[in-house]
Amino acid sequence: MNSTNDITTLAGRILISVMFLISGFFKVGGYAQIVAYAAAVHLPAPNVAIALAAAVELGCGLAILTGFRTRFAAWLLFLYLLPVTYFFHNFWAVQGQEQQVQMINFLKNAAIMGGLLVLSVSGAGAYSVDAKLAKKG
Repeated sequence: MNSTNDITTLAGRILISVMFLISGFFKVGGYAQIVAYAAAVHLPAPNVAIALAAAVELGCGLAILTGFRTRFAAWLLFLYLLPVTYFFHNFWAVQGQEQQVQMINFLKNAAIMGGLLVLSVSGAGAYSVDAKLAKKG
């Protein structure tokens, strides 16, 4: 890879990770409210699901930010977004303005999932813990 690609990959990792890190912190800070919302949309075991969601978002978000086990973290976040998108952005089950809002969120998640798939294949790039560990090995 050349320097421009490495910087672009780093920028992409930062942008993807920030969303998950902020979301994870909000889940921790507003845990009761988010569990109540999860229960309202019929998410199974909402207490456990939201705790796991926060852990996945914070752990994998940090892994992608630092470039540590990036491919694994990207796959895990991709798989995590499948049920999240289905349960929380089911635009087909609502009407009017809410349908448009949920469709936008559904498509946003689909785009993020595409970025995660690219990251899972391309890896973290030169400016990452993964690259430093590969040089040692």
